[in-house]
Amino acid sequence: MAELLQKVRVIDPVSKIDELFDVLIADGFIKEVASHIADIHPDTQIRDCQGLVLGPGLVDLYSHSGEPGFEERETLLSLLKSAAAGGFTRVSILPDTSPAIDNPALVAQLQQKRAEDNLSPLLPCSPAPLLHIWGAITLDVAGKQMTELADLASAGVVGFSDGKPFENLALVRRVLEYLQPLGKPVAFWPSDRQLTANGVMREGVNALRFGLPPIPASAETTAIAAMLELVAAIGTPVHIMRVSTSRSVELIASAKAAGLPITASTTWMHLLLDTKAVKSYHTSLHLDPPLGNPSDVVALRAGVRTGVIDAIAIDHTPYSYEEKVQAFAEAPPGAIGLELALPLLWQYLVETEEFTALELWRALSASPAECLGQKVSAILPHQPAELTLFDPQQTWKVERKSLYTLSQNTPWLGQQLKGHVVQTWC
Repeated sequence: MAELLQKVRVIDPVSKIDELFDVLIADGFIKEVASHIADIHPDTQIRDCQGLVLGPGLVDLYSHSGEPGFEERETLLSLLKSAAAGGFTRVSILPDTSPAIDNPALVAQLQQKRAEDNLSPLLPCSPAPLLHIWGAITLDVAGKQMTELADLASAGVVGFSDGKPFENLALVRRVLEYLQPLGKPVAFWPSDRQLTANGVMREGVNALRFGLPPIPASAETTAIAAMLELVAAIGTPVHIMRVSTSRSVELIASAKAAGLPITASTTWMHLLLDTKAVKSYHTSLHLDPPLGNPSDVVALRAGVRTGVIDAIAIDHTPYSYEEKVQAFAEAPPGAIGLELALPLLWQYLVETEEFTALELWRALSASPAECLGQKVSAILPHQPAELTLFDPQQTWKVERKSLYTLSQNTPWLGQQLKGHVVQTWC
């Protein structure tokens, strides 16, 4: 059935458009975009979209699935439902499952599971997002042996990442050399675990005030510097994950200015919160890397706006209630976010006019797609309808019954939010 969205605010970072249009969608394609569409088929469903936002479907660079191995945290089906409810039409899962995604058979198994789940409706108005799978770089926990990267590439992984800090630089060098002809993205999380030690909070005055073991910014920046040296020497493009410090933004800006083939991402929570939030000792604020100091947040936001930091990742990390109900330092790090990121980023960055709507939507759609070696379509006639319809004013309460994810590890649990996804097309 054809759908006509009347007077919808079209935010298209591909065409750099932020204007009111009528948009006609039929048979999975955008049929027409115009200031007014009058000539329509009698069976067309007409929707008044004044006050609503239509943009390309959101793309998540990396998140965690509980399945296989930790289905009590998240199943593949619940993850896809959560992603669809949050406006994502593509979601990419890291390989740190149990067993790890380090062989073609498991990639095929997850792809088959995704196909089977798609047979049943996920949400009333939204189809299942596309599932992308990161293949593991290393086989063993110690990270000393490479997986069969070529076999995984042939199996259809979106790219390669362990989703954990690299510690063996000699192996990283070999990986970069081996991956050059495969043409797949590779993502590394730079973090020196010796400098991190037992820390749980970014080093600074608030870490002293709250009595929590600190993590120096150099734990991240020294690892980024080493990574950049390897990229400069070998030339293989690299994605730098989970950037969280102001100095890291400077290093990446300098490397890009020098022509190094790198992209970078930070996570949505690192853009919204700083170390002051840890005053509550809410275990969902225990993240790795930790929340930055106020100066870090300022630099990260500026980095996203200018494109030094290419993309905003969600890094959705579900944990059960029992796992998170511990002392702050003892709880596993991570928080959910697929259903929360767009409303909160819009509320605190766009409505405050710190970001334009185009800047935010670019960092959540077109740019993460580019980091994966993909593209999103412009909102133009004859293009595929991979879209997200968002109501910035709709209010809802974050609680168990309003979330599709199986986990509730978020500091916003129980709070009223403004902004809700209405529908996606995929």
